[in-house]
Amino acid sequence: MSESGAGEATVAPVLSTVADEDVFVLQKYDTLEKERLFYLGPRCKDDLSGSINEYYALDELSKYLKYHVEWRKITLQFPDSLVQDSSLVTQLLQDKFRDDDRQFWVLADTAYSACCVDEVASEHVSADIVVHFGDACLNAVQNLPVVYSFGRPQLDTSQVVNLFKGQYAKDDKVCLMASAPYTRHIKSLYDELKSDYPNLIYAQINKNLLEPNCTIVGHNCEENSQQEPISSLGNRVLLADDAVEPINGKPMDADYHLFHISIPQDPHLLFLTTQFQSVKLYDPRNVEINQGPFPSLMKRYRYMHVARTAGCIGILVNTLSLRNTKETINALIDLIRINDKKHYLFVVGKPNVAKLANFEPVDIWCILGCGQGGIILDQYNEFYKPIITPYELTLALNDEVTWTGNWVVDFKQVLRDIEQQIERSDGNVNGVNADIDSDEDKPEFDPVTGKSVSTSRPLRQLRHLELEAADGSSTTNNSTSTSKEVTQRSTNGGVIIKGTVSTSASYLQNRAWSGLGSDFQDQDVDEEGATVEEGRSGIASKYESDLQEAKGG
Repeated sequence: MSESGAGEATVAPVLSTVADEDVFVLQKYDTLEKERLFYLGPRCKDDLSGSINEYYALDELSKYLKYHVEWRKITLQFPDSLVQDSSLVTQLLQDKFRDDDRQFWVLADTAYSACCVDEVASEHVSADIVVHFGDACLNAVQNLPVVYSFGRPQLDTSQVVNLFKGQYAKDDKVCLMASAPYTRHIKSLYDELKSDYPNLIYAQINKNLLEPNCTIVGHNCEENSQQEPISSLGNRVLLADDAVEPINGKPMDADYHLFHISIPQDPHLLFLTTQFQSVKLYDPRNVEINQGPFPSLMKRYRYMHVARTAGCIGILVNTLSLRNTKETINALIDLIRINDKKHYLFVVGKPNVAKLANFEPVDIWCILGCGQGGIILDQYNEFYKPIITPYELTLALNDEVTWTGNWVVDFKQVLRDIEQQIERSDGNVNGVNADIDSDEDKPEFDPVTGKSVSTSRPLRQLRHLELEAADGSSTTNNSTSTSKEVTQRSTNGGVIIKGTVSTSASYLQNRAWSGLGSDFQDQDVDEEGATVEEGRSGIASKYESDLQEAKGG
């Protein structure tokens, strides 16, 4: 260390930022301010409370809540992108209900896709109503009433008009659509473009899909109520001012193109690509047109064929709040059983690669979720096993391979398809077509690899199977045989456990590693076990034994 002329030591310069609280709070605030400028607009710099009150339509929301005096416990659900406003929204609502005994809870950690109402989380506090903020799919929930506040994001309509004119010719048939928050700008865009594009139509929220106990605040759905819809698409109605011919079937049949404001989530985007001739997305954040690549329908076709020869199907349920979820689960189980396949049922709020990798026996997953944001498409092949939808599973388990090019995510339509398929199977069993495919030894081939598969129907020979013990007496739950003797007896396709064939037990027995301690099964082990000794106590940096040794030293 050298010395300066004054005799003081030279200190090395600081090469890193001091990790104090002030620095991190400042950085977080700067990031938050930029995010809020995007959707609240420049007014939020001078009047943040007023901007949030206007954006979330809190005046209209509080008026609606005051009208329903029976709702005392209110839960506020925010998506991850808006959770930074939750404390201010709650404070503003509490100020509006200062003289009214109302309780507010914030559902900040969405246990499911953000577009869906998290009814299960609301029931944890016995809520009377859910207020859902942000983009929404409007899927019907089981019990609770819901108030939707989409938000009022800013949009430069003149800039969008200029970009639109650079993408389409004047005689093109184009549909204007947007996510729920940006739908408030669609009518004004339509009015500016209609004079130059006579075949232009636009989409609005279909308020008729709402349950009687649900409503929307901050969004004028009544301005289009006088117009007769020319078609419907999911939770949208397609409208036009002038006399436009009604669209029979999906818009793709009429050669319509889609111009969408904002970037939809992958499941909804895939659905839209199957309904229109082409899809172009306007990204408000980057102010640019996105033309793909988009999720591929051919990948869904491949996974459908994989499901045809899958022996074990995992039913993956993301939520139990949506209407018809339980009915769809029961119908899928019946459909899987009549096709002699095994199934397991899993309820996972937010599935990821690590969670699903724990269940290696599952050959393919069938996910039950919201069609807007609750379906995993696995664009980058991260998951170890393919993931399909109930609609794709019904196509896979059909005797004849059919592929319509549609991508159905509506539970009601899937239920109808499953029920029809089960009725046809029951007719075959009852003798209508009993002589068709009656050979249980009929070979099956994997349509993807072309190889012969013998494990696609593991329950084929076990249906209605009655087993007897070695001495001729029936094996019951009161059998005196040891568990080791019971599991060693096997039959074709499974292991006998107390008179029941268990294919799961057979699978576990064939694994090289079956759990902790399995590595020592062939070694002689002292049955008395080891002596139990007291371990260390205290925290890792100050074990009591270390402190005693230090004092003794």
